[in-house]
Amino acid sequence: MISVAIDGPAGAGKSTISRTAAKELGFIYVDTGALYRAVGLKFLNDGYNTDLLCDIDAVLADTKVDIRFIDGEQRVFLGELDVSDKIRTPEVSMMASAVSAKPEVRAYLLEMQRRLARDNNVLMDGRDIGTVVLPDATVKIFLTASAEDRANRRYKELIEKGQEVTFEEVYEDMVKRDYKDSHRAIAPLKPADDAVIADTTGNEFEQSLALILKIVREKAGI
Repeated sequence: MISVAIDGPAGAGKSTISRTAAKELGFIYVDTGALYRAVGLKFLNDGYNTDLLCDIDAVLADTKVDIRFIDGEQRVFLGELDVSDKIRTPEVSMMASAVSAKPEVRAYLLEMQRRLARDNNVLMDGRDIGTVVLPDATVKIFLTASAEDRANRRYKELIEKGQEVTFEEVYEDMVKRDYKDSHRAIAPLKPADDAVIADTTGNEFEQSLALILKIVREKAGI
């Protein structure tokens, strides 16, 4: 099976680019960040916040996260509830960053991710796919852009979804998330040694997509 690992900071466009690239290549797309967001949502629903994360094993024992592919699209379920849209808020984003630093949470989700790669040609995106989850991936890409560029993209997405946020709030959350992700003790955000760095600052979507497809086809020989 061919596996493509795409890592990078929040707001780099990983999900949108990866989803479209996977469809173009005929691969299964796996948004691992959505899994951590779903776990983060469970903690929020249970009354926890980013400064108070305890009883982790107990919460996980009562957590059922699942990926289902409906009409070719990945949908994320928490129990039997489709939370694919609910997990895209800034509050859930910050909680996802907090829970992803916990080794218990990473272990909880690791085997699910590896099983998907064993059974399918996959394009998987996240924070540590090429470094931890799929260290032997066929292709490794680190997709990034400036913090300002990424915050602007995320701000536009949230406004289009009807959320009331300011650019300053989104930018501040982006900078905080970058720091947390790159400084955590467990699987910090960083490029794999053999990853191709793809900086999309200033790119239109089509340019970024073409760049990713070019890298994958060249590296995988397809």
